[in-house]
Amino acid sequence: MPTRTVIFLPGIIAPAAQRYAPLLQHLVDVHPIVKDLEVYRDDAPPAGYSIATEIDGVLRIADEAEVEQFHLYGHSAGGAVALALALAHGERVLTLAVDEPASDFTDQGNAEYGWAEFDRVLGMPPNESTAAFLQLQVAPGVALPPPTRGGTPPPWMAKRPAGIRAIIAALRAHHAAEEDYRAFEKPVYFTWGSLTHPRWRSMEQRLARLFPNFSSEMFEGLHHLNASHSAEPQRVAARLSTHWQREG
Repeated sequence: MPTRTVIFLPGIIAPAAQRYAPLLQHLVDVHPIVKDLEVYRDDAPPAGYSIATEIDGVLRIADEAEVEQFHLYGHSAGGAVALALALAHGERVLTLAVDEPASDFTDQGNAEYGWAEFDRVLGMPPNESTAAFLQLQVAPGVALPPPTRGGTPPPWMAKRPAGIRAIIAALRAHHAAEEDYRAFEKPVYFTWGSLTHPRWRSMEQRLARLFPNFSSEMFEGLHHLNASHSAEPQRVAARLSTHWQREG
């Protein structure tokens, strides 16, 4: 009988079931709730879309499952949503684990994020924009494999350009105060890859100062698009199991 309910939130590109399939194979005694982002719930992002929309969506599925408290794991955009939810509804979250959150919503984070580069990329033609957006997620000099040519793209790919624009606008509009972080005393586990963009090393250092109960781990040779939970799922599953045992 599963003993822990864990909600998994994906990034802005791959669907949640695809993103977390390798990790889920290595988890035991867990009731996973794998949730796609609200920005993709319909054919187009919902009117008035914001980070609050995503938070409400997570709480809705928890309520539908009759789960009062849960462990929370998020990658990239899902990691940012997980951070925001933990700060706003800390009483619902038993532990928090994030892999390279897309934002921490702090003034310092926004100042150094490089939003001007994102504005430039989003102004490109659609057939160039997504590839350039992905390149912004890794360290300078890291070469990404060329996009696969031929074949029919999966239907969900058609939603990605609009979803990327919507989540970036929502991330930039949402703000969190440092005292909000200090008030969250539950265990927090933060991961990032050595080949990822330097913004995540800076974020790790910042959150280590803000969260009272914080641990972190760098994964050598990995980056935002080859993340730890998919590249080393057995190792991450073991780390998460230990992390979840810290609840209370």
